Amino acid sequence: MKASRIASRVAAAAAVAGSAVLVLSSPAFAHVSVAAEGSAAKGGYAVVDFKVPNERDNASTTKLEVAFPTDHPLASAMPEPINGWKIDVTKAKLAKPIELHGKQISEAVSKITWTATGKGVEAGYFQKFPVSIGALPEDADELVFKAIQTYSNKEVVRWIEVQEDGADEPENPAPVLALAAASEGGHHGASAEEASDKSDDAEAAATTEAASDSDSSDTTARVLGVVGIVVGAAGVAYGVLAGRRRTTADA
Repeated sequence: MKASRIASRVAAAAAVAGSAVLVLSSPAFAHVSVAAEGSAAKGGYAVVDFKVPNERDNASTTKLEVAFPTDHPLASAMPEPINGWKIDVTKAKLAKPIELHGKQISEAVSKITWTATGKGVEAGYFQKFPVSIGALPEDADELVFKAIQTYSNKEVVRWIEVQEDGADEPENPAPVLALAAASEGGHHGASAEEASDKSDDAEAAATTEAASDSDSSDTTARVLGVVGIVVGAAGVAYGVLAGRRRTTADA
């Protein structure tokens, strides 16, 4: 009877270990996001990357549409060419013209659309879509870009939900770019040309991040290996102990 109780405890321990394996190996939730390469200072220019992970095992991401904010229009938005993608920039008339470098601007970029000419973003990969933008508003702390992701199986995911203060993150949050304060010296950030030069590093950054993800996967594999060894050792120890007890009882 005692041996039976020990067997039950070992089985429970194995179940817990198995649950740990499932937790460790489950993929993290990811969504379309935006981040600056460096600082996005108010009143200046910045290169930002729209990062698009592929969350489907049976389809590729073949299209990305990003709507630019209308409450803080951006007069300049220049996407970086990407092999395998067709890029369309849509502009709209402004209700109130804005001034840029001493000139009155009557229209601004309202949307940028990337459409794959090949396989797109396949399962297990992500893609960065760099854009040089400016001048950034001086009277806002963040910019919200609503995005629509389309898969090769015609599925559409709308990343358009705005985060409310104090509320949990929505299921499909819109990409949000945080703006840094302008420097005290009056230099608000890089010029459009300098910002565009930074986009040359986008591919290298993507490679570095991919390598980091690979290192993380290796670490997870090692952890799972240790868990397996511990569970196996517990089973062997129990077998030896149970055998000894049966031998003693027979004697």
